[in-house]
Amino acid sequence: MVIPEFVRTVTIYALIPAMAMVIGGVLSARFPPGPRIRSIFQHIAAGVVFAAVAGELLPEITETHDVTGVTVGFAIGIGLMLAMRKLTEPAAGPAEQDLNPKGLVLTVGVDLLIDGLLVGIGFAAGAEVGVLVTIALTLEVLFLGLATAASLSQAGASQTRLIVTSIGLGLLIVLSAIVGAVILGGISGTAYAAVLGFGSAALLYLVTEELLVEAHEVPETPLATASFFVGFLVLLVIEMIA
Repeated sequence: MVIPEFVRTVTIYALIPAMAMVIGGVLSARFPPGPRIRSIFQHIAAGVVFAAVAGELLPEITETHDVTGVTVGFAIGIGLMLAMRKLTEPAAGPAEQDLNPKGLVLTVGVDLLIDGLLVGIGFAAGAEVGVLVTIALTLEVLFLGLATAASLSQAGASQTRLIVTSIGLGLLIVLSAIVGAVILGGISGTAYAAVLGFGSAALLYLVTEELLVEAHEVPETPLATASFFVGFLVLLVIEMIA
């Protein structure tokens, strides 16, 4: 079967953030960060993800003027995130959750699926948009990989598990990007608005209920707090000049 040129292009570009996820996981596996460094990684990742929502999704959502589609997609996103938290929450309470951070991995997986879809949809909207989305997501995913692997390392995961998990999460980006290019690239109207609403809910949940919650498990420092804004500003500047 001949793969269309458009799909090949999307796949190649999707490999860039996928490799960033693996690099982040390998670095954390080889050089496990301490609690304060891990908190800084998580703050930076939260800032970058928040900037991706503000700079990429919200302008697109506003331009759709489709209140129904966005509301439905956003509600589905919130419902799915809350259901995932309920399913992965240990019965013994938050203390045990630190030793079994399945919720973070699943939430990051959903985030990466959305990121991959955004790459596919971005290239469907135009090469320049696709490249910009890829640059933004690569930075986001790098720090997300560092933060996720650091959390798994804290829970006692082996280096092999960290690397395998990072590779698996990276593959999610590539697979969802291909799906986005093949299936979602041509959608419009309410369906497109719903996808954007769902994506924004998933990413905001990742920031507020996963990354920052874990980051605040250690005493907050001015450097850690500033890291959130540094991550936000870096991605914002990249979006402005790209």
